[in-house]
Amino acid sequence: MFIKKIGIDLGTANTLVYIPKKGVIINEPTVVAVSVDDNRILAVGKKAKEMLGKTPDSIVAYRPMKDGVIANYRVTEAMLRYFIKKALGRLRVFKPEVMVAVPAGITSTERRAVTEASVKAGAKHAYLIKEPILAAIGAGIPINEPSGHMIIDIGGGTTEVAVISLGGIVSCASTRVGGDKIDLSISEYIRKKHNLAIGEKTAEQIKIEIGSAVSEEEEEELEIQGRDLIDGLPKVVKVKTNEIAGAIREQLYEIIDTIKTVLRETPPELCADIINEGMTLSGGGALLKNIDKLITNVTGVPVFIADDPMLCVARGTGIALEHLEFYKRAIMVKR
Repeated sequence: MFIKKIGIDLGTANTLVYIPKKGVIINEPTVVAVSVDDNRILAVGKKAKEMLGKTPDSIVAYRPMKDGVIANYRVTEAMLRYFIKKALGRLRVFKPEVMVAVPAGITSTERRAVTEASVKAGAKHAYLIKEPILAAIGAGIPINEPSGHMIIDIGGGTTEVAVISLGGIVSCASTRVGGDKIDLSISEYIRKKHNLAIGEKTAEQIKIEIGSAVSEEEEEELEIQGRDLIDGLPKVVKVKTNEIAGAIREQLYEIIDTIKTVLRETPPELCADIINEGMTLSGGGALLKNIDKLITNVTGVPVFIADDPMLCVARGTGIALEHLEFYKRAIMVKR
């Protein structure tokens, strides 16, 4: 069967590729390894992520997406080409139509960069669609009904918050706070409190294994390894859940401030719908323990976590691709 349509959730932390009727076929880190001498791309995805923090001077492994948008155009184009080729396999008879998820607050310059990178990477046409819409579609929210639905999509680089009604965005805001900034705040806390330097992967491991949005009575404990900042030698320390809850508090409250901003800009009738229906959390950040509880406590509005929240945007691209004519006119730009 020839693949003619591909949906791509080009995230800061992970890139997911969705094929209609097949589902998510690729879920790899948005990381590229480049040779410094000849600027050649050596590895993409999982292989490149394994190199993070372990490369010699001749190789640089980094993320070409920053805060949800393209930070390095050439590398992003090469990465898109890699993912499109991997999705198509050996049979590449047709150029596929590609749909790419983009942040709601994307500028016209950033929009043009994504479309050009997609077309140069092998797409016949590139459609851009805003992430909150796709996240809502993927979370099973009936976006075309005349009622208000709030989606909070916490990704690696950005958090997108939007109120959707009648198939469109009524009010929205985004903050460049996501999983990456939360990881960074954990690293900085460990550095200041324990005089220990740790890498990105260790900070992410702490967040996943013992992280919590609120303090808990029964704390979990994790043993971590890093480099002592005083004598420069390897060192092992133990960290606890409530330490991490305190370390990431500031970033989480930035996300909550963004939610409050959107609620303040939402018409009263739609606000009433949101109070009755609740807010939906999607994205990898929705997996942080107790984050739904924290948002509910602060806003007074019930919060629900979508099924497989990391896959919501990718699932949304698949559903939108299957009903391309229905979505094309209202919310997409074709190149």
